Amino acid sequence: MFSFLFGSSVQADPRPEQLLDHQLRRLHTDEVVDLKDRYQGQPLLFVNTASHCGFTGQFEGLEALHQRYKDRGLIVAGFPSNSFRQEADDEAETARVCFFNFGVTFDMFAPINVRGDEAHPIFAELARQTRAPRWNFYKYLIDQEGRVVEVFPSTTRPDSTTVRRAIEALLDG
Repeated sequence: MFSFLFGSSVQADPRPEQLLDHQLRRLHTDEVVDLKDRYQGQPLLFVNTASHCGFTGQFEGLEALHQRYKDRGLIVAGFPSNSFRQEADDEAETARVCFFNFGVTFDMFAPINVRGDEAHPIFAELARQTRAPRWNFYKYLIDQEGRVVEVFPSTTRPDSTTVRRAIEALLDG
């Protein structure tokens, strides 16, 4: 229970080909991104997001992490999802919340499912390595080999010392 509330370190067999072997459309555009081409060999912070959640303000902290660590190679990527029934029905509204309300410049993708039988393969692999997100704004820190090294629940703010230390340990490793 403690690790559910406060996050945990994880060690699992990585399957980077299953994590990154996908093409996704950027949020509210026609541009398709090949995740393997863009992300392979990079440290990653993947986050399932929602526009109408009590944790939506975490976009500010995620953007701050992106700005702080992008030159050191960290890639932050957001995956909007209505798996918890808190995402906008209109993708344009999701884009407004992210880009206009919170000034997000990190990668945001078109909405996907993140839990259960309908989970996108990216989140199925994250769940296999660790666990499925239990709510919006679950944060998965992934090393350069495609291995999840830390999971932070919704209650852990992106700008927390815990998250920053884990990112710095990964980048300095």
